[in-house]
Amino acid sequence: MTVDEAPASGTLEEPQVEAMFDRIAGVYDRLNSVMTAGLHHKWRRRAADLAAVGPGARVLDVATGTGDLAIELAPRVKPDGEVVGCDFSEQMLAIARKKAPYIAFEQANALALPYEDATFEAATVGFGARNFSDLDQGLREMTRVLIPGGRVVILEMTTPTKPPLSTFYSAWFDRVVPLLGKAAGDANAYSYLPNSVKRWPGPHELAARMDAVGLTKIRYVLTAGGIIAMHVGEKPA
Repeated sequence: MTVDEAPASGTLEEPQVEAMFDRIAGVYDRLNSVMTAGLHHKWRRRAADLAAVGPGARVLDVATGTGDLAIELAPRVKPDGEVVGCDFSEQMLAIARKKAPYIAFEQANALALPYEDATFEAATVGFGARNFSDLDQGLREMTRVLIPGGRVVILEMTTPTKPPLSTFYSAWFDRVVPLLGKAAGDANAYSYLPNSVKRWPGPHELAARMDAVGLTKIRYVLTAGGIIAMHVGEKPA
């Protein structure tokens, strides 16, 4: 079975996910805005706030995609800081570089980050951690590259459990989102999205897994009626 023939699911192999994001790069930003009514920019700003970085800091945005979270972070570290955005999809990175040529966007695997230990004051990931083929390894890598006291910030969708929001959420992601993907020319990719969210750990479980890799002072914030979760944890000093 080829990558393009693989069935959409929430558990695609890493090469399949990379190929999928290469395919949808051209429509990714537009569909993000449609699916979230433009609110994803607000959520990224809040995630950038949780990173708590200031002038001179170095920040790594993992699974940066087309770079929107890295772009939110960049003004916070001026004038002497640096934001590095990394992703395994070269097509997504090409768009990110056009949007923000002042940011270093680099191709890298989140499970084997090509950065030395204790390099960054914060490591963030926005709507990308659920694509890690090994979440715990991704968390370990993000923690490894932090300086002591640095922060990991995870912005991700989660599944609401109480109606009426849970009913609306199910209808939107199971029916409407795949139709949007079909209209954009890649129904499989946008069927993968709701499936990947369904298998994503709930807020308590994610906090526990962050604790298991050695992060401390873990907390999370739910917003958008419980559809969006932002987790933050610190590397021990």
